[in-house]
Amino acid sequence: MKKTAHTSKSKTLSVSSPKGMRDLMNEEYYSFQGFFEKAQEIAVYYGFKPIETPMLENEEIFTLGIGEGTDIIEKEMYTLKTKGGDRLALRPEHTAPLIRAYIQHGMQNMPQPVMLYHSGPVFRHDKPQRGRYRQFWQFDFDSLGSEKSIMDAIVIKTCISILEEAGANNLSIDINSIGDKECRGAYIRELTSYYKKHISELPSVDRERLRINPLRILDSKEEKTKEINKNAPDSVSFLCPSCKKHFKEVLEYLEEMNIQYNLNKSLVRGLSYYTRTVFEIIEQAGAEDGSPLALAGGGRYDYLARQIGSKKDVPAVGISIGVDRIVSSSWYKKLAPRILKKPKIYFIQLGSEAKLKSLNIIETLRKAHIPITQSLSKDSLGSQLAIAEKLAIPYSLIFGVKEALDNSVIVRDMSNRSQDTVKLNKLLEYLKELK
Repeated sequence: MKKTAHTSKSKTLSVSSPKGMRDLMNEEYYSFQGFFEKAQEIAVYYGFKPIETPMLENEEIFTLGIGEGTDIIEKEMYTLKTKGGDRLALRPEHTAPLIRAYIQHGMQNMPQPVMLYHSGPVFRHDKPQRGRYRQFWQFDFDSLGSEKSIMDAIVIKTCISILEEAGANNLSIDINSIGDKECRGAYIRELTSYYKKHISELPSVDRERLRINPLRILDSKEEKTKEINKNAPDSVSFLCPSCKKHFKEVLEYLEEMNIQYNLNKSLVRGLSYYTRTVFEIIEQAGAEDGSPLALAGGGRYDYLARQIGSKKDVPAVGISIGVDRIVSSSWYKKLAPRILKKPKIYFIQLGSEAKLKSLNIIETLRKAHIPITQSLSKDSLGSQLAIAEKLAIPYSLIFGVKEALDNSVIVRDMSNRSQDTVKLNKLLEYLKELK
């Protein structure tokens, strides 16, 4: 049988990460890890417990929860259809998956509120730019099951504590209340009437929002709309007595904790599920050019649970921190992860007999919590010493053929080349006395 040549031109593989996504490695990896560890530690002090949700969720969790008229649903979600016909989405945010987990695992039967923190990558097909990626990291914490205003305050205070520990020192809060189902209808009617008077001036994207979700116009990035928004009716004027009382209490808690805030009538946040309190935490000179930089945002979402399948509403409040923005900021303290210990010792081995016994010595050091650096794949003394000097490691352990036979090791001080021969059974004791 005649073989036919493969004539189709194969596409050249691009050896790079997908657009808007990148590898975390070296110091950047440790910066992220250090931040997450510090955030977890502080969240625990305020009473939050951990949860981790899948990166993939049923698409409906987001389309029903986040709502129409939002950029995430209309153009930013990564979706796929499985071989079994299920429609899934890479999570574009953490809140809807958290509520799904709350419902699925019967957390409403636990003592309320249930306070949880969660972190990890989220995915949005946004236009990549400096400091913004299509895969980015968030740290969230939420209180589910209580409508009390003090839970709004706890979430805000926890976030401020985390950001200050990370190095932010000029924080303030933009805050607003957009009401609940009792009072929002009247506000939206007034808002719609106002925008209809200016419909000829509105860009097409905001005319479409007026039809689907008028609140989203307040969040518009269009310069023409920003001017129109300056005279738009404010939601606080339309709050019902219970919403007004709730918002007043939140502000009183902030004042009691000496947390600076700014009432921002245009703040609605970009997701449709928010009710009552919405807020953003801003580092006033956080950006590279010294302009304000939003580091975190959140609010109440008392109706989200019913939207995605609960038989009743679950009052809830939460906040999400944009970790990428923090670790790339010049003010970030570069929090070191607890696991990161700078080795004081470089392990050098020479000859097959020494190489054979090397791993057992390294294991003994590990159990004694003495971190080392090594290059077991190298054979020459010169190349291994050169690496030790390049890494500026203060001491070297030299384990050669003679030492392997004598059950000893040479400990060399790299600063002055002095060295001692130490028996292996005395090594830990000797190393612990080194400065």
